[in-house]
Amino acid sequence: MLISEIFYSVQGEGILTGVPSVFVRTSGCNLRCRWCDTPYASWKPEGERQSPETILSTIQSWPAARHVVLTGGEPMVAKGAPQLIGLIRNAGYHLTIETAGTIPLPAGGCDLASISPKLANSTPLEGETSPSWIHRHEQIRFQPDTIRGWMEGARETQLKFVISSPADFEEARELMTAIRCPIAPDRVLLMPEGRTMEELRERSAWLVEVCKTHGHRFCHRLHIELFGNKRGT
Repeated sequence: MLISEIFYSVQGEGILTGVPSVFVRTSGCNLRCRWCDTPYASWKPEGERQSPETILSTIQSWPAARHVVLTGGEPMVAKGAPQLIGLIRNAGYHLTIETAGTIPLPAGGCDLASISPKLANSTPLEGETSPSWIHRHEQIRFQPDTIRGWMEGARETQLKFVISSPADFEEARELMTAIRCPIAPDRVLLMPEGRTMEELRERSAWLVEVCKTHGHRFCHRLHIELFGNKRGT
């Protein structure tokens, strides 16, 4: 597996915010989100090839950790992902998988599926990448049947939408309807798009009001506040 980084930190997003966790970031992605904050694991994948057994050994080097987050890029494009998932779960860890939900959940399942369906705001603009990548991204960014499979195969689910404008929330509501799978409103996370605290604050005020109106969970980015937008955090 091509691994971008493995590090021990606290979860910065979602229902497990603040929980100490080992993050395993695979390198490689089948999408090209224009606001991606980990281009070294997606647009320009880089890293070191490691076996699932070696990865597990690194995870175990932090004895206090009981939570593991498999993230990317898109971790499900990694050929060794199913084997790694099995090793992590058999070792007794709580496993969160952060995914766009475009590739099916492996048979090993997970404890928390953190699914981030991509809105139109993710599609690259002309000139930002090749026309073929723009077309590919737009064609595969939302797969409702695959997302339903994740929701049915994981013990728990959270849906996370990256929101830049009020129009994005209206699109998110349409996507939730298309998924046709019931989920509690507070398991729908609305996260302001931004890589700095200034950008996040600018969008947070009105997005909090949207969450209060519809019962959704406001998704803070704790790691940005604590460490800034940098690797290994």
